[in-house]
Amino acid sequence: MKSHEIDYRIHGEELQAVEVELDPSETVVAESGSFMMMGDGIEMSTIFGDGTGQDKGFMGKLFSAGKRMLTGESLFMTAFTNVGSRKQQVTFAAPYPGKIIALDLAGLDGKVIAQKDSFLCAAKGVTVGIEFQRKLGTGLFGGEGFIMQKLEGDGMAFVHAGGLVIERELQPGEVLRVDTGCIVAFTRGVSYDIEFVKGVKNILFGGEGLFYATLRGPGKVWTQTIPISRLASRILAYGSTGTGRKEEGSILGGFGDLLDGK
Repeated sequence: MKSHEIDYRIHGEELQAVEVELDPSETVVAESGSFMMMGDGIEMSTIFGDGTGQDKGFMGKLFSAGKRMLTGESLFMTAFTNVGSRKQQVTFAAPYPGKIIALDLAGLDGKVIAQKDSFLCAAKGVTVGIEFQRKLGTGLFGGEGFIMQKLEGDGMAFVHAGGLVIERELQPGEVLRVDTGCIVAFTRGVSYDIEFVKGVKNILFGGEGLFYATLRGPGKVWTQTIPISRLASRILAYGSTGTGRKEEGSILGGFGDLLDGK
């Protein structure tokens, strides 16, 4: 094992947190801003990149950290090391309602491609990089753009997704069509592409956009029920009414507000 072997426990249902247990000298690296709490024997340090040591020299580390910024992450990561003589815990919180997904990279062929901004934390030794989408159409219309996150190694990594997370095992040649914003992650054997929605009525009145993603097996796929962009747009639309109440499909909506004393 090149990566540190860490134990963990996920707490909560809708607003989750992951508690990582570290043996003496073990380290977990996390995205800046995800820290929640830690034991007395944990030492925190800010580092460039993921701390794997693959990039030599200051410029190499700076270039590696700069690539992470293309996926929406910060320039720095935070390392938490158990410097004591007994086991200690450090906990990281999810940024919004959803689920934390535990990924054992050793059992996932050593690589998982994930959506931008999804990375939460990982055992030291896991490489957090970028994955370019080589197809022009996928990059322009795939929802995730040309750049996605790449998690490589043989340790544990944790990503976060919105709403409910559904895991599917695709057989060789099996195709799953997904809304472009609902893809969370997939393993290296899965082929990712986009398709145009067929039918004029579907395009004009379907309300589902012009494209959907196609994922072709073999491999594992994780999907989310509500991307953060969709959640934010719904909250913004609700707040813009200025009433705090939305009577969808009802011509009595305003009259109902009057009855409520609003």
